[in-house]
Order: sequence, then C-alpha cells, then structure tokens
Amino acid sequence: MKNTKIRRGVYLLPNILTTFGLFAGFFAIILATKGQYADAAIAIFVAMLWDGLDGRVARLTNTQSAFGEQYDSMADMVSFGVAPALLMYFYLFEGLSQVGWIGAFIYVAAGALRLARFNTQIGVQDKRYFQGLPSPAAAALIAGLVWTKEMIGPSAYDDQYLVIGAWIILVSAGILMVSNVRYYSFKEVNFKGRSSFKLLLLATLILIVVSLWPSAILFIFFFTYAVSGLVLTTIEVRKKRALKKQAKKSLK
Repeated sequence: MKNTKIRRGVYLLPNILTTFGLFAGFFAIILATKGQYADAAIAIFVAMLWDGLDGRVARLTNTQSAFGEQYDSMADMVSFGVAPALLMYFYLFEGLSQVGWIGAFIYVAAGALRLARFNTQIGVQDKRYFQGLPSPAAAALIAGLVWTKEMIGPSAYDDQYLVIGAWIILVSAGILMVSNVRYYSFKEVNFKGRSSFKLLLLATLILIVVSLWPSAILFIFFFTYAVSGLVLTTIEVRKKRALKKQAKKSLK
C-alpha cells in the first residue's frame, strides 16, 4: 500500500479575509438587534467587500482550496443569508407576527439553497453567468433598502406601503436566488489589462456619484441588477423560441 500524506493546515491570507467578512455579517446581526439599522446595513456592504477580496486574493496568490470554498460559503450564509433577513425582520417585520418571520425565513432558506447549488456547480457552470441572483447582490438589495429608508427618515406612507413593499422585495429576492434566471457575472472583465483613459474617467465619476448618496445609489444599482437578470432571461427565451419556430418551418 502506498503511503498517502494528508495535508494539514489551511492557506492563511484568503481565509483571514473570509473571516473578516464573516465578522462583518455577524456584527450586522448584533447591530440590528440593538436597533442600529443603518450601521447594520453598512456592515453587510463591508462583508461584501471582504467577500469580493478573498476570492481574488486566492486566485492571485494561487491559494485556492476546497476548504476555502466551503468556508466562504459558510461565511456567505451568515453575511448574505441570515444577516439581511434578520435586519429586515427587526426593522419592519417584528410587529407582523407569523407573516414577518415567514418572509424572513423564506429568504434565509433560499440563500442556503442558492449557496448549496452554487457549490455543486463549481467548475461546471458557465463563468460568464450566475444561475439565480447571487446572494451578495440579494443582500445588498435588502441592506440598500434599509439604509436608504433610514437616511430618508419617517414619512406618512410608512405604515401603509413600506412594510408590504419591503416584504415583497425580501421574498422576491429569495425566489430569484433559487430561480434559473441568468445574471451576468462580470468575471470576464479584465482588470489586469490596459484600458482606455475614458474607462478610468468613467470609474472615477461613478465613485463620485456613489459618494454623494451611497445608500440610494447602491440600492438603485442592485435593484437594477436584480431586474436585469429577468430582462436577460426573457430575451434569451424569446430567441430560443424564435429559433425553434424557424427550425420547424424549415422542416415543413
């Protein structure tokens, strides 16, 4: 029998970044329980930054591992599954009794299913697209909504429309996560290669605009991204139907 050495230990740098993201998600839950809703929403966005960094650092330093992939998913479940659902529950749904926590649970369960499906498709799925709304984008949509509303402050329509609209957005985000709707992944964007000066200028202008009112701009961006998948999928479905019709006509 051949002696097989079991590799012990984990790559430190990418997993530390994942831990930072996990802490940000956990801290968002703590802040939400204390009624600091805007700060909790910001903590979720901070978790997004760490989540984006750990994967890129792992690829740049060639420190990808199966452990890192699974640990990243566990951290994502806390930061982008549990944290946004509890934030929304404590912010608006606590007085709705069963309807409130059912909506929050639908989102959490959808997030878990989304991450489990993603893990089974690593190395198989088309890298250009995500199948279903990515959990960080869904979390950003919820966090952006809460942060924007906190910045606006109370209004006369809070009791009538806000709770219902927020519940629909939360549950819809959960459904989109487990759907077959395709979303552009932006993984083909080459940040290493040379780009035109106009793109650099555009990126600078975007940063300036976001800094003016970050909560609203981020909410609008991720809401648009959520809708973009529906538009993209609808266009693809229509194209496939048109091709099938042409194929049937050619056979006649």
